[in-house]
Amino acid sequence: MPKECFGSSPAPLSPAVRAGDFVFVSGQVPVGPDGELVGGNVENQTRQVLKNVEAALKLAGASLEDVVKTTVWLDDARDFGAFNKVYASVFKENFPARTTAESRLMADIKVEIEAVAYSPKG
Repeated sequence: MPKECFGSSPAPLSPAVRAGDFVFVSGQVPVGPDGELVGGNVENQTRQVLKNVEAALKLAGASLEDVVKTTVWLDDARDFGAFNKVYASVFKENFPARTTAESRLMADIKVEIEAVAYSPKG
């Protein structure tokens, strides 16, 4: 199956890859439009990460409504409730399947999210 890569990154990865009707979004971190890590609490970082997921999806012609699966890494499981409140404000119904794990992350951040969307090409 041919694939299309979208966006650019200083790391050896594509922010989004379309393979047929599926869009795979690489793990997004709380980096703001200026390229700097967004600090603050998990709520603030989760909002930025979800904006970045949305932007990566848009590159491939998909949207948050098309997301069928997310994988979430939190650096501290005690942040789950606060994270989940923000997550639920973005995904309001027809929730995607989700896996959430506590993990040491690659940067000094509180949350990372990857997504898979189903978005048939018109």
